[in-house]
Amino acid sequence: MHDLLIANATIVDGSGRPAFQGSLAVTDGRIAGIGPDPGAAHERIDADGLVLAPGIIDTHTHYDAQITWDPHLSPSPALGVSTVVMGNCGFTIAPCRPPDRDRVMRNLTHVEGMSLAALERGIQWDFETFPQYLDAIERRGLGPNAAVFVGHSSVRTWVMGSDASARAADAGEIATMREIVLEAMRAGAVGFSTTVSPQHNGESGIPMPSRLADDAEMRSLTGALAESGHGALMITKGPATPVPWLEELAAAAGRPFIVAALLHSNVSPEAVFEDLEHIASARARGRRLYGAVSACPLTFEFTFESPYVLEGLLAWKPAMAEHDPGRYRALLADESFRAAVRAELDRPARRMFNGEWHLMQVLRARDAANAHLEGVTVAVAAARAGCHPLDWMLDLALSEDLQTQFIATLLNSDEDAVQRMLVDPNALISLSDAGAHLEFFCDAGFGLHVLGHWVRERGAMSLERAVQRLTSEAAAAFGIADRGRLESGAWADLLLFDPAVVGRGDAKRVHDLPGGASRLVTPGLGVHGVWVNGLRLVDGAGAIPDAPLAGQLLRQFQA
Repeated sequence: MHDLLIANATIVDGSGRPAFQGSLAVTDGRIAGIGPDPGAAHERIDADGLVLAPGIIDTHTHYDAQITWDPHLSPSPALGVSTVVMGNCGFTIAPCRPPDRDRVMRNLTHVEGMSLAALERGIQWDFETFPQYLDAIERRGLGPNAAVFVGHSSVRTWVMGSDASARAADAGEIATMREIVLEAMRAGAVGFSTTVSPQHNGESGIPMPSRLADDAEMRSLTGALAESGHGALMITKGPATPVPWLEELAAAAGRPFIVAALLHSNVSPEAVFEDLEHIASARARGRRLYGAVSACPLTFEFTFESPYVLEGLLAWKPAMAEHDPGRYRALLADESFRAAVRAELDRPARRMFNGEWHLMQVLRARDAANAHLEGVTVAVAAARAGCHPLDWMLDLALSEDLQTQFIATLLNSDEDAVQRMLVDPNALISLSDAGAHLEFFCDAGFGLHVLGHWVRERGAMSLERAVQRLTSEAAAAFGIADRGRLESGAWADLLLFDPAVVGRGDAKRVHDLPGGASRLVTPGLGVHGVWVNGLRLVDGAGAIPDAPLAGQLLRQFQA
Protein backbone atom coordinates (compact mmCIF):
# COMPACT_ATOMS: atom_id res chain seq x y z
CA MET A 1 0.00 0.00 0.00
CA HIS A 2 1.27 3.45 -0.90
CA ASP A 3 1.95 6.17 1.67
CA LEU A 4 0.06 8.88 -0.22
CA LEU A 5 -2.34 9.11 -3.13
CA ILE A 6 -3.27 12.44 -4.74
CA ALA A 7 -6.31 11.57 -6.84
CA ASN A 8 -8.28 13.33 -9.58
CA ALA A 9 -5.59 15.89 -10.37
CA THR A 10 -4.77 17.77 -13.53
CA ILE A 11 -1.20 16.57 -13.88
CA VAL A 12 1.39 18.87 -15.44
CA ASP A 13 4.46 16.67 -15.19
CA GLY A 14 7.25 19.14 -15.97
CA SER A 15 8.18 17.60 -19.32
CA GLY A 16 6.25 20.19 -21.34
CA ARG A 17 3.76 17.66 -22.69
CA PRO A 18 0.03 18.41 -22.42
CA ALA A 19 -1.67 18.17 -19.04
CA PHE A 20 -3.74 15.08 -18.34
CA GLN A 21 -6.15 13.86 -15.69
CA GLY A 22 -4.89 11.26 -13.28
CA SER A 23 -3.67 10.31 -9.85
CA LEU A 24 -0.21 10.05 -8.35
CA ALA A 25 1.02 7.67 -5.67
CA VAL A 26 3.98 8.12 -3.32
CA THR A 27 5.91 5.42 -1.47
CA ASP A 28 9.02 6.01 0.66
CA GLY A 29 9.42 9.55 -0.59
CA ARG A 30 9.36 8.69 -4.28
CA ILE A 31 6.69 8.66 -6.96
CA ALA A 32 5.46 5.09 -7.15
CA GLY A 33 2.95 5.45 -9.95
CA ILE A 34 0.94 7.82 -12.10
CA GLY A 35 -2.26 6.93 -13.85
CA PRO A 36 -5.99 6.49 -13.51
CA ASP A 37 -5.63 4.05 -10.60
CA PRO A 38 -2.12 3.70 -9.13
CA GLY A 39 -3.44 1.78 -6.12
CA ALA A 40 -4.56 2.25 -2.53
CA ALA A 41 -2.76 4.42 0.03
CA HIS A 42 -2.72 5.16 3.73
CA GLU A 43 -3.54 8.81 2.95
CA ARG A 44 -5.75 9.91 0.08
CA ILE A 45 -6.20 13.51 -1.08
CA ASP A 46 -8.82 14.33 -3.68
CA ALA A 47 -7.36 17.13 -5.81
CA ASP A 48 -10.74 17.74 -7.43
CA GLY A 49 -9.14 18.96 -10.64
CA LEU A 50 -6.44 21.14 -9.10
CA VAL A 51 -3.10 21.16 -10.92
CA LEU A 52 -0.41 18.82 -9.60
CA ALA A 53 3.09 19.74 -10.76
CA PRO A 54 6.68 19.24 -9.62
CA GLY A 55 7.80 21.60 -6.88
CA ILE A 56 9.48 24.78 -8.13
CA ILE A 57 13.28 24.74 -8.22
CA ASP A 58 14.62 28.17 -7.22
CA THR A 59 18.08 28.43 -8.71
CA HIS A 60 19.11 31.82 -7.31
CA THR A 61 18.82 32.20 -3.54
CA HIS A 62 20.91 33.58 -0.69
CA TYR A 63 19.75 31.45 2.24
CA ASP A 64 23.35 30.71 3.29
CA ALA A 65 23.02 32.55 6.61
CA GLN A 66 19.30 32.01 7.26
CA ILE A 67 19.57 28.23 6.92
CA THR A 68 21.66 28.14 10.10
CA TRP A 69 18.76 29.46 12.19
CA ASP A 70 15.75 28.62 9.98
CA PRO A 71 16.11 25.24 8.25
CA HIS A 72 12.58 25.62 6.86
CA LEU A 73 13.81 28.53 4.69
CA SER A 74 10.72 30.68 5.08
CA PRO A 75 8.95 31.82 2.96
CA SER A 76 10.04 29.68 -0.02
CA PRO A 77 8.14 26.42 0.62
CA ALA A 78 4.85 28.28 1.10
CA LEU A 79 5.52 29.84 -2.31
CA GLY A 80 5.71 26.49 -4.06
CA VAL A 81 9.45 25.91 -3.84
CA SER A 82 10.74 22.42 -3.04
CA THR A 83 14.44 22.87 -3.92
CA VAL A 84 16.74 25.88 -3.59
CA VAL A 85 20.21 26.61 -4.92
CA MET A 86 22.16 28.75 -2.43
CA GLY A 87 25.45 30.61 -2.48
CA ASN A 88 24.92 32.58 -5.68
CA CYS A 89 27.19 35.49 -6.69
CA GLY A 90 29.97 34.13 -4.46
CA PHE A 91 28.27 35.50 -1.32
CA THR A 92 28.61 32.54 1.00
CA ILE A 93 29.52 32.26 4.67
CA ALA A 94 31.85 29.29 4.23
CA PRO A 95 34.72 28.84 4.30
CA CYS A 96 35.16 31.40 7.05
CA ARG A 97 37.68 31.63 9.88
CA PRO A 98 36.50 33.10 13.21
CA PRO A 99 38.51 36.35 12.77
CA ASP A 100 36.76 36.98 9.44
CA ARG A 101 33.19 36.42 10.63
CA ASP A 102 32.50 40.05 11.46
CA ARG A 103 33.85 41.20 8.08
CA VAL A 104 31.74 38.64 6.23
CA MET A 105 28.57 39.63 8.09
CA ARG A 106 29.17 43.34 7.58
CA ASN A 107 29.69 42.79 3.86
CA LEU A 108 26.43 40.87 3.65
CA THR A 109 24.54 43.73 5.29
CA HIS A 110 25.50 45.93 2.36
CA VAL A 111 25.74 43.66 -0.66
CA GLU A 112 22.66 41.59 0.21
CA GLY A 113 20.61 44.02 2.30
CA MET A 114 20.67 41.90 5.45
CA SER A 115 20.26 43.08 9.03
CA LEU A 116 23.59 43.01 10.87
CA ALA A 117 21.79 42.43 14.18
CA ALA A 118 19.91 39.47 12.70
CA LEU A 119 23.12 37.98 11.33
CA GLU A 120 24.98 38.48 14.59
CA ARG A 121 22.21 36.87 16.63
CA GLY A 122 21.17 34.25 14.13
CA ILE A 123 24.15 32.62 12.44
CA GLN A 124 25.29 29.46 14.17
CA TRP A 125 29.02 29.37 13.51
CA ASP A 126 29.58 25.65 14.08
CA PHE A 127 31.82 25.35 11.01
CA GLU A 128 34.86 26.92 9.38
CA THR A 129 35.55 25.02 6.16
CA PHE A 130 33.07 24.48 3.36
CA PRO A 131 32.77 20.72 3.99
CA GLN A 132 32.06 21.47 7.66
CA TYR A 133 29.35 23.92 6.58
CA LEU A 134 27.63 21.27 4.48
CA ASP A 135 27.86 18.82 7.37
CA ALA A 136 26.32 21.38 9.73
CA ILE A 137 23.39 21.99 7.36
CA GLU A 138 22.78 18.29 7.01
CA ARG A 139 23.03 17.72 10.75
CA ARG A 140 20.40 20.37 11.52
CA GLY A 141 18.08 19.21 8.75
CA LEU A 142 16.28 21.08 5.97
CA GLY A 143 12.70 21.87 5.03
CA PRO A 144 13.16 22.03 1.25
CA ASN A 145 16.04 20.40 -0.59
CA ALA A 146 19.14 22.53 -1.03
CA ALA A 147 22.21 22.63 -3.26
CA VAL A 148 25.08 24.95 -2.30
CA PHE A 149 27.67 26.81 -4.35
CA VAL A 150 31.16 27.39 -3.03
CA GLY A 151 31.49 31.17 -3.25
CA HIS A 152 34.44 33.09 -4.66
CA SER A 153 34.41 35.95 -2.16
CA SER A 154 34.50 33.57 0.79
CA VAL A 155 37.30 31.51 -0.72
CA ARG A 156 39.29 34.68 -1.42
CA THR A 157 38.78 35.98 2.12
CA TRP A 158 39.88 32.63 3.60
CA VAL A 159 43.16 32.81 1.65
CA MET A 160 43.88 36.56 1.59
CA GLY A 161 42.16 38.00 4.68
CA SER A 162 41.70 41.77 4.53
CA ASP A 163 43.66 41.91 1.26
CA ALA A 164 40.86 40.04 -0.49
CA SER A 165 39.09 43.32 -1.34
CA ALA A 166 42.29 45.24 -2.02
CA ARG A 167 44.49 43.54 -4.61
CA ALA A 168 45.02 40.80 -7.13
CA ALA A 169 46.12 37.41 -5.85
CA ASP A 170 49.57 36.01 -6.52
CA ALA A 171 50.20 32.60 -8.07
CA GLY A 172 50.52 30.85 -4.72
CA GLU A 173 47.25 32.32 -3.43
CA ILE A 174 45.45 31.32 -6.61
CA ALA A 175 46.73 27.77 -6.25
CA THR A 176 45.48 27.63 -2.66
CA MET A 177 42.08 28.97 -3.70
CA ARG A 178 41.84 26.35 -6.41
CA GLU A 179 42.48 23.58 -3.88
CA ILE A 180 39.68 24.95 -1.66
CA VAL A 181 37.29 24.94 -4.62
CA LEU A 182 38.24 21.36 -5.44
CA GLU A 183 37.79 20.35 -1.79
CA ALA A 184 34.32 21.92 -1.84
CA MET A 185 33.40 20.12 -5.05
CA ARG A 186 34.50 16.80 -3.56
CA ALA A 187 32.37 17.52 -0.48
CA GLY A 188 29.24 18.12 -2.56
CA ALA A 189 29.15 21.73 -3.79
CA VAL A 190 26.82 22.27 -6.74
CA GLY A 191 29.47 24.45 -8.37
CA PHE A 192 31.46 27.67 -8.14
CA SER A 193 29.87 31.14 -8.05
CA THR A 194 31.30 34.63 -8.41
CA THR A 195 30.49 38.23 -9.32
CA VAL A 196 32.16 41.10 -11.12
CA SER A 197 29.16 43.45 -10.88
CA PRO A 198 30.00 47.02 -9.77
CA GLN A 199 26.73 47.05 -7.79
CA HIS A 200 28.22 44.44 -5.45
CA ASN A 201 29.96 46.35 -2.69
CA GLY A 202 30.57 45.43 0.91
CA GLU A 203 30.81 47.66 3.94
CA SER A 204 31.95 51.23 3.25
CA GLY A 205 31.57 50.68 -0.49
CA ILE A 206 34.59 48.40 -0.70
CA PRO A 207 34.26 45.97 -3.62
CA MET A 208 33.29 42.42 -2.78
CA PRO A 209 36.47 40.31 -2.92
CA SER A 210 35.77 38.49 -6.18
CA ARG A 211 35.71 41.80 -8.03
CA LEU A 212 39.48 42.03 -7.48
CA ALA A 213 40.16 38.74 -9.28
CA ASP A 214 42.18 39.00 -12.49
CA ASP A 215 41.88 36.85 -15.58
CA ALA A 216 44.40 34.27 -14.34
CA GLU A 217 42.47 33.77 -11.09
CA MET A 218 39.13 33.50 -12.86
CA ARG A 219 40.47 30.93 -15.32
CA SER A 220 42.07 28.86 -12.58
CA LEU A 221 39.05 28.75 -10.28
CA THR A 222 36.41 28.19 -12.94
CA GLY A 223 38.72 25.66 -14.56
CA ALA A 224 38.79 23.67 -11.33
CA LEU A 225 35.41 22.29 -12.32
CA ALA A 226 37.02 20.59 -15.32
CA GLU A 227 39.13 18.65 -12.84
CA SER A 228 36.15 17.88 -10.60
CA GLY A 229 34.17 16.61 -13.57
CA HIS A 230 30.81 17.96 -12.42
CA GLY A 231 29.09 21.11 -11.21
CA ALA A 232 27.96 24.43 -12.64
CA LEU A 233 29.55 27.86 -12.88
CA MET A 234 27.61 30.97 -11.96
CA ILE A 235 28.53 34.63 -12.39
CA THR A 236 26.79 37.96 -11.92
CA LYS A 237 28.30 39.92 -14.77
CA GLY A 238 29.01 43.60 -14.97
CA PRO A 239 27.94 45.98 -17.73
CA ALA A 240 31.31 45.56 -19.43
CA THR A 241 31.59 41.77 -19.02
CA PRO A 242 31.72 40.23 -22.50
CA VAL A 243 29.75 37.03 -22.94
CA PRO A 244 32.44 35.65 -25.33
CA TRP A 245 34.90 35.73 -22.41
CA LEU A 246 32.42 33.77 -20.29
CA GLU A 247 32.09 31.31 -23.16
CA GLU A 248 35.86 30.80 -23.05
CA LEU A 249 35.66 30.02 -19.33
CA ALA A 250 32.77 27.61 -19.90
CA ALA A 251 34.62 25.87 -22.71
CA ALA A 252 37.76 25.43 -20.63
CA ALA A 253 35.78 24.06 -17.70
CA GLY A 254 33.46 21.98 -19.84
CA ARG A 255 30.63 22.86 -17.47
CA PRO A 256 27.30 24.74 -17.65
CA PHE A 257 27.60 28.47 -16.95
CA ILE A 258 24.72 30.48 -15.47
CA VAL A 259 25.07 34.14 -16.47
CA ALA A 260 23.24 36.62 -14.25
CA ALA A 261 21.62 39.01 -13.81
CA LEU A 262 19.85 39.71 -17.08
CA LEU A 263 17.30 42.42 -16.33
CA HIS A 264 15.70 44.86 -18.74
CA SER A 265 16.60 48.54 -18.51
CA ASN A 266 14.55 51.25 -20.20
CA VAL A 267 17.74 53.26 -20.58
CA SER A 268 19.57 50.55 -22.58
CA PRO A 269 16.60 48.51 -23.79
CA GLU A 270 18.42 46.17 -26.18
CA ALA A 271 21.42 45.34 -24.00
CA VAL A 272 19.83 42.34 -22.31
CA PHE A 273 18.75 40.91 -25.67
CA GLU A 274 22.27 41.36 -27.03
CA ASP A 275 23.51 39.26 -24.11
CA LEU A 276 20.91 36.59 -24.88
CA GLU A 277 21.95 36.60 -28.54
CA HIS A 278 25.60 36.03 -27.53
CA ILE A 279 24.46 33.21 -25.26
CA ALA A 280 22.46 31.70 -28.12
CA SER A 281 25.55 31.79 -30.34
CA ALA A 282 27.60 30.10 -27.64
CA ARG A 283 24.96 27.39 -27.24
CA ALA A 284 25.01 26.81 -30.99
CA ARG A 285 28.72 26.03 -30.57
CA GLY A 286 27.90 23.44 -27.92
CA ARG A 287 28.48 25.56 -24.81
CA ARG A 288 25.95 25.18 -22.03
CA LEU A 289 25.36 28.83 -21.21
CA TYR A 290 22.13 30.06 -19.64
CA GLY A 291 21.02 33.66 -19.24
CA ALA A 292 19.39 34.04 -15.83
CA VAL A 293 16.39 36.34 -16.17
CA SER A 294 13.76 37.57 -13.74
CA ALA A 295 10.01 37.30 -14.18
CA CYS A 296 9.37 40.11 -11.70
CA PRO A 297 9.77 43.88 -11.80
CA LEU A 298 12.76 44.80 -9.64
CA THR A 299 10.96 46.89 -7.03
CA PHE A 300 12.80 48.11 -3.93
CA GLU A 301 11.52 49.66 -0.73
CA PHE A 302 14.20 51.73 1.00
CA THR A 303 15.05 54.60 3.29
CA PHE A 304 18.18 56.71 3.26
CA GLU A 305 19.48 54.79 6.23
CA SER A 306 20.20 52.07 3.65
CA PRO A 307 19.73 53.44 0.11
CA TYR A 308 20.89 50.34 -1.78
CA VAL A 309 19.37 51.58 -5.03
CA LEU A 310 22.01 54.33 -5.24
CA GLU A 311 25.00 52.33 -4.08
CA GLY A 312 25.99 51.32 -7.61
CA LEU A 313 26.88 54.96 -8.35
CA LEU A 314 30.53 55.92 -8.05
CA ALA A 315 29.45 59.33 -6.77
CA TRP A 316 27.59 57.67 -3.89
CA LYS A 317 30.69 55.95 -2.50
CA PRO A 318 31.56 58.80 -0.09
CA ALA A 319 28.16 58.27 1.55
CA MET A 320 28.79 54.54 1.87
CA ALA A 321 32.12 55.20 3.53
CA GLU A 322 30.70 57.66 6.07
CA HIS A 323 29.66 55.93 9.30
CA ASP A 324 29.18 58.94 11.55
CA PRO A 325 25.44 59.80 11.49
CA GLY A 326 25.97 63.53 11.71
CA ARG A 327 28.58 63.67 8.97
CA TYR A 328 26.48 61.36 6.80
CA ARG A 329 23.51 63.71 7.03
CA ALA A 330 25.75 66.67 6.31
CA LEU A 331 27.05 64.90 3.22
CA LEU A 332 23.54 64.28 1.94
CA ALA A 333 22.89 68.01 2.27
CA ASP A 334 26.16 69.03 0.61
CA GLU A 335 25.67 70.65 -2.79
CA SER A 336 28.95 69.38 -4.26
CA PHE A 337 28.05 65.80 -3.31
CA ARG A 338 24.60 66.20 -4.83
CA ALA A 339 26.03 67.75 -7.99
CA ALA A 340 28.32 64.75 -8.48
CA VAL A 341 25.40 62.33 -8.09
CA ARG A 342 23.23 64.35 -10.48
CA ALA A 343 26.04 64.48 -13.04
CA GLU A 344 26.54 60.72 -12.93
CA LEU A 345 22.82 60.09 -13.31
CA ASP A 346 22.89 62.33 -16.39
CA ARG A 347 25.20 59.76 -18.01
CA PRO A 348 22.98 56.72 -18.63
CA ALA A 349 24.64 53.33 -18.16
CA ARG A 350 23.74 49.72 -17.45
CA ARG A 351 23.12 49.94 -13.73
CA MET A 352 20.38 49.51 -11.18
CA PHE A 353 19.13 53.11 -11.09
CA ASN A 354 19.30 55.59 -13.95
CA GLY A 355 17.27 58.50 -12.70
CA GLU A 356 13.84 57.23 -13.71
CA TRP A 357 12.18 59.40 -11.08
CA HIS A 358 8.72 58.72 -12.47
CA LEU A 359 9.15 55.12 -11.27
CA MET A 360 10.06 56.16 -7.72
CA GLN A 361 7.52 57.37 -5.18
CA VAL A 362 7.00 58.04 -1.50
CA LEU A 363 5.68 54.91 0.16
CA ARG A 364 5.34 56.12 3.75
CA ALA A 365 6.10 59.49 5.29
CA ARG A 366 7.16 59.67 8.92
CA ASP A 367 5.46 62.98 9.63
CA ALA A 368 1.71 63.39 9.41
CA ALA A 369 2.24 66.74 7.69
CA ASN A 370 3.79 64.87 4.76
CA ALA A 371 1.17 62.13 4.47
CA HIS A 372 -0.23 63.78 1.33
CA LEU A 373 3.01 62.84 -0.44
CA GLU A 374 2.43 59.11 -0.09
CA GLY A 375 1.88 57.57 -3.51
CA VAL A 376 3.25 60.64 -5.29
CA THR A 377 6.19 60.06 -7.62
CA VAL A 378 9.44 61.87 -6.94
CA ALA A 379 9.26 63.28 -10.47
CA VAL A 380 5.86 64.88 -9.90
CA ALA A 381 6.69 66.17 -6.40
CA ALA A 382 9.97 67.70 -7.56
CA ALA A 383 8.29 69.38 -10.53
CA ARG A 384 5.74 70.94 -8.20
CA ALA A 385 8.52 72.20 -5.95
CA GLY A 386 10.57 73.46 -8.88
CA CYS A 387 13.74 71.55 -8.04
CA HIS A 388 15.75 68.54 -9.17
CA PRO A 389 14.24 65.19 -8.08
CA LEU A 390 17.41 64.16 -6.22
CA ASP A 391 17.37 67.37 -4.19
CA TRP A 392 13.67 67.05 -3.41
CA MET A 393 14.07 63.43 -2.27
CA LEU A 394 17.12 64.10 -0.11
CA ASP A 395 15.53 67.20 1.43
CA LEU A 396 12.42 65.22 2.37
CA ALA A 397 14.48 62.36 3.80
CA LEU A 398 16.62 64.73 5.87
CA SER A 399 13.55 66.55 7.16
CA GLU A 400 12.20 63.23 8.46
CA ASP A 401 15.50 62.05 10.00
CA LEU A 402 15.97 59.55 7.14
CA GLN A 403 12.79 57.67 8.10
CA THR A 404 10.88 58.40 4.88
CA GLN A 405 10.17 55.17 3.00
CA PHE A 406 10.46 55.25 -0.77
CA ILE A 407 9.64 52.58 -3.33
CA ALA A 408 11.17 52.34 -6.80
CA THR A 409 10.77 50.06 -9.79
CA LEU A 410 14.31 49.96 -11.05
CA LEU A 411 14.44 47.34 -13.79
CA ASN A 412 12.06 45.00 -15.62
CA SER A 413 9.32 47.64 -15.71
CA ASP A 414 8.54 47.09 -19.42
CA GLU A 415 6.28 44.03 -19.45
CA ASP A 416 6.54 43.45 -23.19
CA ALA A 417 10.32 43.32 -22.88
CA VAL A 418 10.17 41.01 -19.86
CA GLN A 419 7.85 38.67 -21.76
CA ARG A 420 10.33 38.59 -24.62
CA MET A 421 13.03 37.57 -22.14
CA LEU A 422 10.92 34.90 -20.47
CA VAL A 423 10.11 33.07 -23.68
CA ASP A 424 13.70 33.17 -24.96
CA PRO A 425 14.89 29.54 -25.10
CA ASN A 426 18.36 30.60 -23.93
CA ALA A 427 17.01 32.08 -20.68
CA LEU A 428 16.69 30.43 -17.29
CA ILE A 429 13.82 31.89 -15.23
CA SER A 430 15.58 32.68 -11.96
CA LEU A 431 16.87 35.57 -9.83
CA SER A 432 14.47 35.41 -6.89
CA ASP A 433 17.25 36.49 -4.47
CA ALA A 434 15.24 34.71 -1.75
CA GLY A 435 16.95 35.17 1.59
CA ALA A 436 18.55 38.48 0.61
CA HIS A 437 17.50 42.13 0.32
CA LEU A 438 14.96 41.35 3.00
CA GLU A 439 14.41 45.00 3.87
CA PHE A 440 13.76 45.95 0.26
CA PHE A 441 11.70 43.33 -1.57
CA CYS A 442 10.58 39.69 -1.66
CA ASP A 443 10.65 37.85 -4.98
CA ALA A 444 10.70 34.36 -3.43
CA GLY A 445 7.29 33.85 -5.04
CA PHE A 446 8.67 34.32 -8.56
CA GLY A 447 7.37 30.92 -9.66
CA LEU A 448 3.82 31.62 -8.54
CA HIS A 449 4.08 34.99 -10.30
CA VAL A 450 4.98 33.16 -13.52
CA LEU A 451 2.03 30.78 -13.16
CA GLY A 452 -0.43 33.54 -12.31
CA HIS A 453 0.65 36.73 -14.05
CA TRP A 454 2.54 35.45 -17.05
CA VAL A 455 0.47 32.35 -17.80
CA ARG A 456 -3.09 33.19 -16.71
CA GLU A 457 -3.16 36.97 -17.06
CA ARG A 458 -0.71 37.68 -19.89
CA GLY A 459 -0.82 34.39 -21.81
CA ALA A 460 2.92 34.62 -22.38
CA MET A 461 3.28 30.83 -22.44
CA SER A 462 1.24 27.73 -21.79
CA LEU A 463 0.90 26.35 -18.29
CA GLU A 464 2.80 23.24 -19.36
CA ARG A 465 5.69 25.29 -20.74
CA ALA A 466 5.84 27.48 -17.64
CA VAL A 467 5.98 24.49 -15.31
CA GLN A 468 8.71 22.95 -17.45
CA ARG A 469 10.77 26.14 -17.23
CA LEU A 470 10.40 26.32 -13.45
CA THR A 471 11.16 22.66 -12.80
CA SER A 472 12.80 20.25 -15.24
CA GLU A 473 14.77 22.93 -17.12
CA ALA A 474 16.18 24.23 -13.85
CA ALA A 475 17.07 20.69 -12.72
CA ALA A 476 18.81 19.96 -16.02
CA ALA A 477 20.89 23.15 -15.87
CA PHE A 478 22.32 22.14 -12.50
CA GLY A 479 22.50 18.39 -12.99
CA ILE A 480 19.90 17.71 -10.29
CA ALA A 481 18.76 14.12 -10.81
CA ASP A 482 15.31 12.66 -10.19
CA ARG A 483 13.67 16.00 -9.51
CA GLY A 484 11.72 18.48 -11.61
CA ARG A 485 9.45 15.89 -13.26
CA LEU A 486 6.53 13.79 -12.16
CA GLU A 487 7.53 10.30 -13.23
CA SER A 488 7.80 6.95 -11.55
CA GLY A 489 10.96 6.68 -9.47
CA ALA A 490 11.50 10.42 -9.12
CA TRP A 491 11.51 12.06 -5.71
CA ALA A 492 8.04 13.22 -4.70
CA ASP A 493 8.58 16.99 -4.73
CA LEU A 494 5.07 18.20 -5.48
CA LEU A 495 3.08 21.41 -5.85
CA LEU A 496 -0.74 21.35 -5.83
CA PHE A 497 -2.38 24.62 -6.90
CA ASP A 498 -5.47 26.24 -8.33
CA PRO A 499 -4.57 27.77 -11.71
CA ALA A 500 -7.54 30.16 -11.50
CA VAL A 501 -6.07 32.07 -8.56
CA VAL A 502 -2.39 31.07 -8.27
CA GLY A 503 0.01 33.96 -7.76
CA ARG A 504 1.74 35.93 -5.05
CA GLY A 505 0.00 38.40 -2.78
CA ASP A 506 0.98 41.89 -1.76
CA ALA A 507 4.18 42.34 0.20
CA LYS A 508 3.91 42.94 3.91
CA ARG A 509 6.53 43.72 6.53
CA VAL A 510 7.05 41.30 9.40
CA HIS A 511 9.50 41.33 12.31
CA ASP A 512 10.41 37.67 12.65
CA LEU A 513 14.16 37.67 12.04
CA PRO A 514 16.56 37.13 14.95
CA GLY A 515 16.43 40.10 17.29
CA GLY A 516 13.10 41.21 15.83
CA ALA A 517 14.62 42.57 12.61
CA SER A 518 12.13 43.14 9.83
CA ARG A 519 11.73 41.73 6.35
CA LEU A 520 9.23 41.85 3.51
CA VAL A 521 7.29 38.69 2.67
CA THR A 522 4.59 37.86 0.15
CA PRO A 523 1.90 35.21 0.67
CA GLY A 524 1.25 32.48 -1.84
CA LEU A 525 -2.15 32.53 -3.52
CA GLY A 526 -3.90 29.41 -4.72
CA VAL A 527 -1.38 26.99 -3.20
CA HIS A 528 -3.08 23.91 -1.74
CA GLY A 529 -0.05 21.81 -0.94
CA VAL A 530 3.70 21.41 -1.19
CA TRP A 531 5.43 18.10 -0.54
CA VAL A 532 9.18 17.52 -0.32
CA ASN A 533 10.35 13.93 -0.66
CA GLY A 534 6.78 12.85 -0.07
CA LEU A 535 6.24 14.80 3.16
CA ARG A 536 3.84 17.73 3.31
CA LEU A 537 5.26 21.12 4.30
CA VAL A 538 2.41 23.37 3.11
CA ASP A 539 -1.38 23.08 2.98
CA GLY A 540 -4.13 25.45 1.89
CA ALA A 541 -3.50 27.68 4.92
CA GLY A 542 0.22 28.09 4.21
CA ALA A 543 3.30 26.65 5.88
CA ILE A 544 2.33 23.89 8.31
CA PRO A 545 3.51 24.62 11.86
CA ASP A 546 6.11 22.07 12.97
CA ALA A 547 6.32 20.64 9.45
CA PRO A 548 8.93 17.90 9.09
CA LEU A 549 12.44 18.66 7.97
CA ALA A 550 11.84 16.65 4.84
CA GLY A 551 14.54 18.08 2.60
CA GLN A 552 17.82 16.60 1.46
CA LEU A 553 21.15 18.34 1.14
CA LEU A 554 22.01 17.62 -2.49
CA ARG A 555 25.63 16.55 -2.88
CA GLN A 556 25.57 14.41 -6.02
CA PHE A 557 24.96 15.95 -9.43
CA GLN A 558 24.87 14.61 -12.94
CA ALA A 559 27.89 15.31 -15.07
